[in-house]
Amino acid sequence: MRVSNQFLKPPKILIVEDEESIRSGLRDLFVYHGFEVTLAADGEAGASYATSNDFDVVILDIMLPKKNGFEVCEEIRSQNLTLPIVMLTAKTSEDDIVNGLQLGADDYIAKPFSVQELVLRIRAILRRTSSLKTEKLQLADHMTISTHELKGETQAGEITFTLREIELLQYLAKDHFRTKTREEILHNVWGYKEGPEYDTRTVDIHIAKLRKKIETEPKQPQFLKTVRGRGYQLVESKIALS
Repeated sequence: MRVSNQFLKPPKILIVEDEESIRSGLRDLFVYHGFEVTLAADGEAGASYATSNDFDVVILDIMLPKKNGFEVCEEIRSQNLTLPIVMLTAKTSEDDIVNGLQLGADDYIAKPFSVQELVLRIRAILRRTSSLKTEKLQLADHMTISTHELKGETQAGEITFTLREIELLQYLAKDHFRTKTREEILHNVWGYKEGPEYDTRTVDIHIAKLRKKIETEPKQPQFLKTVRGRGYQLVESKIALS
């Protein structure tokens, strides 16, 4: 079913993919679903488009000429902390998945992929991106995080967060900081459909990234705890309206 009336304006998507058949197929798919599509066939063009235009989401392949997807992702993130990036990876390439998410990608989808799943994933990301609340999150006396500014203040200096990292922190802080399962996080932060168990490292890698930013000892976390067999819990923290 075609869904095109969800947005007042067509969402703008940049697709960076060097294989012409995949690139044109994705263009036709997203045009059909009501998107305004821009294409780039190499990483250099993709980075230029992404950093000089106002897109709502980027689909980024890893294996690209001129600049690879990792370089493009890093360049986008250095200039834009809120633009959603979904990377296309090889199904068996665990290192690529980890590297892409650590560099700031919001999510990944493995080739070969279901076009229906890809469209649903992109729409879910767009729905989530507009829902950020303006709050201050206090991690004991260690750090004060301004969700609106995507920044944390510590005695040692300033820490910068991506939009997805802030959304994850806010969700973990909800409901009196109760333990949240991986499936709950995927549904409520990434917009995955409820029900099936997803084979994805997205949550785990984002948790690891956050620990490096908010913890003094990431391997012995004080704030962002793993509750064995259950999920993750944010402790020793409080929320205040900005």
